[in-house]
Amino acid sequence: MATISKFEDLDIWQLARAQANELWQIYSVGLFAKDFELKNQINGSSGSVMDNIAEGFERSGNKEFINFLIIAKASNGEVRSQLYRVSDRFYITPEKFEELKLKCESLSKKITAFIKYLKNSDKKGFRFS
Repeated sequence: MATISKFEDLDIWQLARAQANELWQIYSVGLFAKDFELKNQINGSSGSVMDNIAEGFERSGNKEFINFLIIAKASNGEVRSQLYRVSDRFYITPEKFEELKLKCESLSKKITAFIKYLKNSDKKGFRFS
């Protein structure tokens, strides 16, 4: 694994950021922009994914980091669930829904893989040598 010195180096954080930005492009226009409750929920949960990855990284060690990654994974599941409502309300096409859902599922798998990596790592945390 490459040397990670800050949370911005993490592939999962970069993917979570891209997901949040892609969703913002969708909910900031058209009828979706006026669905304030759903817009705020998906904004919050997509932001929570990247924010929990960042916060966990900045904690003292892998155990805390893993806890925050679990929260990030759960928030990502919340995003995926909200995508169904977005689709059901016809804010996106069925094709766009499938694309976003697959990206969401991929991010979830990568977070899970990273949790497994940390659990099996001899390192106590990224901030310690």
